[in-house]
Amino acid sequence: MKDGYPQAMGVVGTDWNGLELFKPTGVHQPRGMTTRRAFLGGAMTMALGPGCATSGTHQPTGAPAPTSSRADEWIRTLGLRALEGESGWFREIAVSGLQVHESGQPLRAQSSIYYLLNRFRPINYLHWLASDDTHVLCEGGPVDYFLFHPEGRAERVVLGSDLSRGQRPVVPVPAGCWKALRLHPEAEFALMVNVLSPQWTPQRVKVGAGADFLERYSGKAPWATPDGLRELIGPGWRG
Repeated sequence: MKDGYPQAMGVVGTDWNGLELFKPTGVHQPRGMTTRRAFLGGAMTMALGPGCATSGTHQPTGAPAPTSSRADEWIRTLGLRALEGESGWFREIAVSGLQVHESGQPLRAQSSIYYLLNRFRPINYLHWLASDDTHVLCEGGPVDYFLFHPEGRAERVVLGSDLSRGQRPVVPVPAGCWKALRLHPEAEFALMVNVLSPQWTPQRVKVGAGADFLERYSGKAPWATPDGLRELIGPGWRG
């Protein structure tokens, strides 16, 4: 054991689902990065990047039945799973092998996930992160990002590929912000990679809000009405 991470067979830790993180031997990989490994339905799957094939025929828990939809194709190919609380679909890609310290707490320098919204799960409900969170569009969109800054400012940014309409292919969300995402009605899906620095941990996220959030941010933008904010909070409403 080193820093709480098992070292045998290249295993360096587990992700938030309790699945092993490891450094594969004989495979080139960026320095300091680890890859997620899990035995699902008897077949080993590896999330190395878009388009990387997975072995076996495991269907992720909560995933829809196979269809011709491009979104469902991504869900199957990448092994995405339903994200409870925030909603959407996700799977971890990697956790950095580098370590940093924040407020005396040892953390990995970075973690990354695939994240997808589709018409079945079109909203990523309001949540707060202690880490910087950078979202990079891979395919699909557009997606509205509703950002709520600690000083009381609210803004809407659109993740998408149509630069002529003010959309951006990358949306950086500073640490300490609240945010919610909503897929545009005309969009079938949006697949993105989210990079968090330092790493995501359960102790560094808050999901949902209540009346104090409405009082702070209502009216801070034309779209920030009480009803609109309640919709973004969704099932995380704290009455």
